[in-house]
Amino acid sequence: MSCSVRSRFFTCPWWDGKRNCELLVEAGRLYNKLSVRPSSLEAIPAVIEKAVRTSIYGRPGSCYIDIPGDFVTLQVNKSSVKYVECCLPPPISTAESSAVSRATSVIALSKQPLLIIGKGAAYSHAENNIRKLVDLCGLPFLPTPMAKGVVPDNHPNCVAAARSTALQHADVIILLGARLNWILHFGLPPRFRKDVKVIQIDICSEELGNNVRPAATLLGDINAVTGQLLEEFSKRSLKYPSNSEWWKRLRETMLNNEERSKGLALQKSLPMNYYTVFHHIRELIPKDCILVSEGANTMDIGRTMLPNYYPRQRLDAGTFGTMGVGLGFAIAAAMVAKDRTPEKRVICIEGDSAFGFSGMEVETICRYNLPVLIIIINNNGIYTGLGADAWKEMLKFGEPATCVPPVSLLPNSHYEEIMSAFGGKGYFVKTPEELQNALKASLTDKQTPSLINVMIDPQSDRKKQEFPWLTRSNL
Repeated sequence: MSCSVRSRFFTCPWWDGKRNCELLVEAGRLYNKLSVRPSSLEAIPAVIEKAVRTSIYGRPGSCYIDIPGDFVTLQVNKSSVKYVECCLPPPISTAESSAVSRATSVIALSKQPLLIIGKGAAYSHAENNIRKLVDLCGLPFLPTPMAKGVVPDNHPNCVAAARSTALQHADVIILLGARLNWILHFGLPPRFRKDVKVIQIDICSEELGNNVRPAATLLGDINAVTGQLLEEFSKRSLKYPSNSEWWKRLRETMLNNEERSKGLALQKSLPMNYYTVFHHIRELIPKDCILVSEGANTMDIGRTMLPNYYPRQRLDAGTFGTMGVGLGFAIAAAMVAKDRTPEKRVICIEGDSAFGFSGMEVETICRYNLPVLIIIINNNGIYTGLGADAWKEMLKFGEPATCVPPVSLLPNSHYEEIMSAFGGKGYFVKTPEELQNALKASLTDKQTPSLINVMIDPQSDRKKQEFPWLTRSNL
């Protein structure tokens, strides 16, 4: 569930406040399942109930409630407040039995199947049934970013390290709560086979058939529908052979990619590269931590280098690829963890540019004494930056506004001092040893927020990709 409540105090000599509120509410409808402004204080409980119910019924999504600033100081008689009971749990829908039978038949005939697990599966708490399905049928699976951990990343059937090969050559793809949007390249060639058969399982009927005509559609709750598939496969035994040519090809690709990443991670040269930094982070952070990831290469490489072992433990830029959400996610996660699982750590890994969008939220983290660990992977820019010497040489050609590349940021910026300024602990590190020491100190102190500013090679990049980031616009 995600409900945002906003209260506002402002005046404007040339703008009607009522009209401004209406515009804010209308603008919120583009991105939320519900966008509403209570008409009175008495109506607030009913509005909250509706927002909570709307956010969890059907496909989960955010709701926006706009609270005018003057409501904060108003008073009403308690007896006039319209209290309502909490909503009932979301109704659970199942797919038509004929659709389930058709889907299992398509899967049974597949020579190169692939299961893609989307965040809808995580929202549905379908991890137990999906793990049973993977083990029962021997299917290779690929998690989307925020579905990592629904089945642990270290499961032998996880083929994330062979993502491009798996997508490009699978003849049947089972989408479990995943959308064929830009993250999955719209399900189109050259990233997918022209003749790929897609089995789409989703709680939202409007999502079925987007971009690719499916071979079978199963409309319903992901957990319930996966249970239906398990029941059907118990009647007709299917175990995809682990010694098939498809599995051999996937394992060979995985091994090659993992070896390349390992080679980069173990490099001893300074400044460090992305892979070296993530290697040391992975070695020290708790397996059950909540990972927040935001940035360009930082998020992309971190997704492959930092495994998730439990569901709903990873937050990143998501479907809209929005920068600036990382620290807000970390604050929300830390507030929930503080009440429910106080032993769980929240670790927010940011690119330096991504941190710049909402870096002053460090004050919020310190104000509420949330033991969030922020790690900034600092390459002095967006994708690539300039070293201090190259920056000085660049300035010889004129003013920074005209001669410095727009993707370059000030070299060696001390972001850790922002954390220190508000009472947290800041670390500036350049070597693996310094990184290890800072990580150990930050993880040991479970009471104080901390920020580790990790300097890496400004020209550090991802290992060579088979395809460019997007094969068509995501608009």
